[in-house]
Amino acid sequence: MQLVTVMNKPTADSPDREVRIPCGDAWLYGDLCIPAHSMGIVLFAHGSGSGRHSARNRQVAQRLQKAGIATLLFDLLTAQEEQVDLQTREHRFDIPLLTRRMQDATAWVRARPDLQQMPVGYFGASTGSAAALIAAARLGESIAAVVSRGGRPDLAGAAALAAVKAPTLLIVGGADHGVIELNEEAYRRLQCEKRLDIVPGATHLFEERGALEQVSQLAASWFAAHMAHADHPA
Repeated sequence: MQLVTVMNKPTADSPDREVRIPCGDAWLYGDLCIPAHSMGIVLFAHGSGSGRHSARNRQVAQRLQKAGIATLLFDLLTAQEEQVDLQTREHRFDIPLLTRRMQDATAWVRARPDLQQMPVGYFGASTGSAAALIAAARLGESIAAVVSRGGRPDLAGAAALAAVKAPTLLIVGGADHGVIELNEEAYRRLQCEKRLDIVPGATHLFEERGALEQVSQLAASWFAAHMAHADHPA
C-alpha cells in the first residue's frame, strides 16, 4: 500500500479543551483541539461501547492535528446512557440517535465563530461510521470528507449510502473477516468519490504493529486532500 506524505505542523500551542455540546435535552462532553492555521475540522463518531477517550481514535486525532486539522472527539452518549448501554447494549446500535448527535455537534461547530468557516469532515469507527455517513448524506455538500475505520457502513442503509456526496474513504483490516465483505457491499452502493483501503494483516481494532499508524496516515491524507479544495461552508 502506497501512503501519501502529509506535512507536519506543530500543535504544541493547541492543547485539548473540554467543551459541552447541546443535543436536544442532553449535553455531550467533548475534547476540542484547534491547531494554528487549521485547514478544517474533523468530528469523530466513536464505535460500539467507546467514547472520546478511545486510545485508537485519539492517536488518529493527534495525527490529524499534526497535519493542521482541528479535531473534536466527543461522547455520542451521556454518562447515564453509557451506564445503561453497558448493561443492555441498546444505545450503541441506535443509529438514528447517534446520527442526530452527529448533526447536533455539526450545528454546534457551525455556530462557533472560530470554527464556522472551516470545512467539516467525519471520522467514524464501528457503528459510528453508519451515523457519520447518514449525517453526511443529510448534510450534503457541506461535509468535505468522510473516513471510516473498521466501520459498519452497511448499517447506514442503501438509500443513505447512495445519497452521500462527501468523498468517502473506507479502511478495513485485511484479517477483519466478515467486516471486509460488509464494507465492499457498502462501497458498491456509494455514488460519491470513494476509495476502499485494506490494511494487510490487521484485525478489527488495528492492534497489530504499525496498523493504526497506517490508518492515521491514510485518514490525514484523505482529509487534507479534500479540505484543501473544499468551499467554505455556508
